[in-house]
Amino acid sequence: MDLATLALFLPACFALNMAPGPNNLLSISNATRYGYRTACMAGVGRLLAFTIMIALASAGLAVVLQTSELVFYGIKIVGAAYLFYLAYQLWNAAPQVEAESDNAQAGLLGLARQEFLVAAGNPKAILIFTAFLPQFVDPTVDVGSQFTLLGLLFLALEWIAIGIYAYIGLHMRRWFTQPRGKKIFNRCCAGLLSAAASMLLMARRA
Repeated sequence: MDLATLALFLPACFALNMAPGPNNLLSISNATRYGYRTACMAGVGRLLAFTIMIALASAGLAVVLQTSELVFYGIKIVGAAYLFYLAYQLWNAAPQVEAESDNAQAGLLGLARQEFLVAAGNPKAILIFTAFLPQFVDPTVDVGSQFTLLGLLFLALEWIAIGIYAYIGLHMRRWFTQPRGKKIFNRCCAGLLSAAASMLLMARRA
């Protein structure tokens, strides 16, 4: 790929990575509750989901999502339901002060799974990969290698976005050390997750 194409792709891609969304909100929440390192490591679940989506998009599954209304809405409903479930958990979470312990590390797999399910439950993600990445592919050159490179760059920038949002959450942790502050923060996150779920339900096929 030529440098001019990459110069256009990188800032546009990073803007997508940094856009506020359910997964980035989870990075903030996880960093606030469990610390920066745990939040970043949990983001591996999101990267895995996106890797699968990129592979499926390159294999043409996105065409199925675009043409099959049943599949699209099925994924959308399941994804929205999971977001509402997370919002319910946050809204009712006990606001006790949490001590630093190995419990956060023990729950790392669960947090990564949570990130994976939130990312995988959004059918718009694979449509973004289908609509966005191909714009920077030259059909006269090896399409597979170009798509692979663009996908790897997307994942690298997504990892940076995870770190940035987790860093924001780390500093917010200092502001919400009291139970009342934690309760307010959890309910704000619950409201935002519910809003994201509602937007997901209203999403239409591209």
